[in-house]
Amino acid sequence: MALINLPGRTSSSTVSVENKGGVNDVNVEEIGSIEVTDSGEEEYTVQRGLKSRHIQLIALGGAIGTGLFVGSGAALASAGPAGILTAYLIISFFVWTIMNQLGEMITYIPQAGKSTMYALCERYTGSKSLAFAAGLNLFYAQALIAPAEITAAAFVIQYWTDLNVAIWISIFWVSIVGLNFLAVKFFGEVEFWIASIKIFCILGLIIVGIVIFFGGAPKSHGVLGFHFWKHPGAFALHLDSSHVNTSRFLDVITGIIKSAFAFILSPELVTCCAAESKSPRVNLPKATDRFIYRLIFFYICGVLVIGVIVAYNDPRLMSAIANGSSGAAASPFVIGIQNAGIKVLNHIVNACILTSAYSSGNSFIYASSRTLHSMAVTGQVPRIFGKCNKYGVPFVSVAFTSAISLISYLNVSSSSSKVFTWLSNISTVSGFISWVIISFTYIRFRKAIDYHGMNDRIPYRPPLQVIGAWSSMIFFIIISLVNGYAVFFNWNTADFFAAYITLPIFAVLLFGHMLWKRKMIFCLPSEQIDVISGLDDAEKEEAEHVAPVPRNIFEKVWFFLV
Repeated sequence: MALINLPGRTSSSTVSVENKGGVNDVNVEEIGSIEVTDSGEEEYTVQRGLKSRHIQLIALGGAIGTGLFVGSGAALASAGPAGILTAYLIISFFVWTIMNQLGEMITYIPQAGKSTMYALCERYTGSKSLAFAAGLNLFYAQALIAPAEITAAAFVIQYWTDLNVAIWISIFWVSIVGLNFLAVKFFGEVEFWIASIKIFCILGLIIVGIVIFFGGAPKSHGVLGFHFWKHPGAFALHLDSSHVNTSRFLDVITGIIKSAFAFILSPELVTCCAAESKSPRVNLPKATDRFIYRLIFFYICGVLVIGVIVAYNDPRLMSAIANGSSGAAASPFVIGIQNAGIKVLNHIVNACILTSAYSSGNSFIYASSRTLHSMAVTGQVPRIFGKCNKYGVPFVSVAFTSAISLISYLNVSSSSSKVFTWLSNISTVSGFISWVIISFTYIRFRKAIDYHGMNDRIPYRPPLQVIGAWSSMIFFIIISLVNGYAVFFNWNTADFFAAYITLPIFAVLLFGHMLWKRKMIFCLPSEQIDVISGLDDAEKEEAEHVAPVPRNIFEKVWFFLV
């Protein structure tokens, strides 16, 4: 089998490929790379069709869905404004370290179709069993988030109309699935513009929050300031108000657990997209560095705003949570705006929530299909999932993940919606496990790099590195173990299983694969880890990259941003 891969070729759009069936002309701009089998048949692989501006906007706004706009309300109600702010600061730090770890590993040897978290785990730990369990864990987490966001988008529409939610689920599902069957450049364009909308929306909400803070809203009676931090208070003390310090600590823990869905699997999405981008060694470090701005300006500033404009015990917020409302009705941003007497803006925010949910559902169908494709390429799942069309779309994987997202229809009836919520909660714990595996993989990667003396060939060195990996691994192990602690205060069997069922599932996948392969290997020694194959090609491609030269002040600003 021969592999023709010419990502850096610019002098010609076609090449001639000779095989047993004759000579074929191949348009490399359309298909990226082709595998030619011994029988002369061409097998297409994923292509690098995403541009720098796609990656940079996805890094800033990609995967921001209902977790921030709507889910933050439940976290506020449980933790209070100080509790949720502290929780977001803590989880933002550790998610930032995860992004740095992925950025360094993928930038080192970026390979289209082989730069998912699963592929990194298999290469840098050397354990096929660990990679198998990690890959399936990541896949079903991504595959469950997608229908959760599609359903959220459908319920957001009901803020304006009473049409059956199944109609909107069908519309969103068909459009998202159709988009994912197109070449990746179309996915990039859609995400670019929707991410732009998210960014402007959040910036607008922050500005509105500042106006309300200083008493500029129609119903304001002087400067609001941090009134709600004093009345009803900075912490909700939702479990044990008799022991203030203990309850404040539990508020923060609850805030971390309830806020996690807003962050879950977002670093994996950015790096997955970067692996299908042009010049990933140039674009991914930029995206990784800018990820921290997303965390600070959107997440941290966002929750600071809702803590200022909404009380954690606001009647509208508590009613929305109790009734399981979604969309603008349950958004703390909208509730705060309505309380301030600002008209029309709630509809604008609801439209932003709609685009965010749609974008997130679209992104996770894309990401889950790439995870499944990556596992198929290495033979961990049936090879059929690795098949791509001439546009580089793994169409079998896309079809399979799209079929899974049909569980969105469980929300049509109230009884089945409980099952769906239970399944969605599992994805958050799977995300914690994924981050533990990423940190472990990075530690093994750094040990192998040091052993083989390859430090001078590392193109991107983010802060903290191994220290950050150890701290994030320990942190997410602890969070995985305590994420269901609240159930022990008020026992609920369904909530207990939702919180902890993922852990034994992961263990069964890991040890079951080890027994099947008869190899109890968690990781190989550093000397056996391959950190060399593909490096020369990556460095050559980077050397051939020609950065565009800005011709005027507008292009200088644009190139700086993207």
